[in-house]
Formats: sequence, C-alpha cells, structure tokens
Amino acid sequence: MKVVIQRVSEASVHIHQEINAVMQQGLLLFVGIENEDSKEDVEWLCRKIINMRIFGDENAAMNFSLKDVDGDAIIVSQFTLHASTKKGNRPSFIQAAKPEIAQPLYLDFISEFEKNLGKTVGTGEFGADMKVELLNDGPVTILLDSKDRR
Repeated sequence: MKVVIQRVSEASVHIHQEINAVMQQGLLLFVGIENEDSKEDVEWLCRKIINMRIFGDENAAMNFSLKDVDGDAIIVSQFTLHASTKKGNRPSFIQAAKPEIAQPLYLDFISEFEKNLGKTVGTGEFGADMKVELLNDGPVTILLDSKDRR
C-alpha cells in the first residue's frame, strides 16, 4: 500500500461539481492499494502517518504530528500510485488491486485513521472522477510504502 502525504494549508475534493470534503491545516492523503495489501498495512500506515512529526513548532522545526496540531485530513483513493511505466508510453496498473479488494481496504483505512486521530476525516469517493485542490504547505510531500516496514 502506498500513500502520498501532502501537508496542506487547505484542501478540497469536488465530485460532480459539488464539494465532497473541505479542510484547513492538515494532511491530504492519496492512498493506492495493491493486491497483497492487508489490514496490517492499513494499521501500520495509519499509526505512522498520524504520529509523523511533519508540522512546525515555534522555531519552524518539524516537531509536531497531526494530532499535536489538531489538524484535519482528507483521504482519497488513487490507484494510479501503482502505475508501471517501464514499457511503452501508456502506464500499466496491473499492480493496483481490483475494486473488490481495494474498496474494502480503502474504507478500513478511513475507519482506522479516524479511530487513531479521534475525529472524522474528509474523503473522496472510491472510483469517482474527482477534482482535488490543495495548497501544499512547505511544500511537504512524503511517499510511504507499507512494503518498507517489512
């Protein structure tokens, strides 16, 4: 499972020209799920992300976590994180999990993240065509892969 973490000053997700989620300071997370991913990947990533110290303290040093700053989050499913571009010019998404595997894990990710953060988060809609707006803060962009924990 891969997650792109964007530290943002603001972010929103629009679906069918309507606002589905909007937030101020916090994290915008793009989540890509592979066939081999499991509940353990979800749990590890959620704990890691929520406790990751990527928000500035009074000296602008990254010493605070999302919990420390009482930040918000938006979680968006994004299968394109598993694009393979080794051959040709059209990306292959063969590593991305099929919807019947990915959607339940995406919903588990949202639930686990909310449980660990202690509040509701915004989301995209699985499989929908979305417009995502963000104002990256820093910029801070981090890629996590649950395979790196093994």
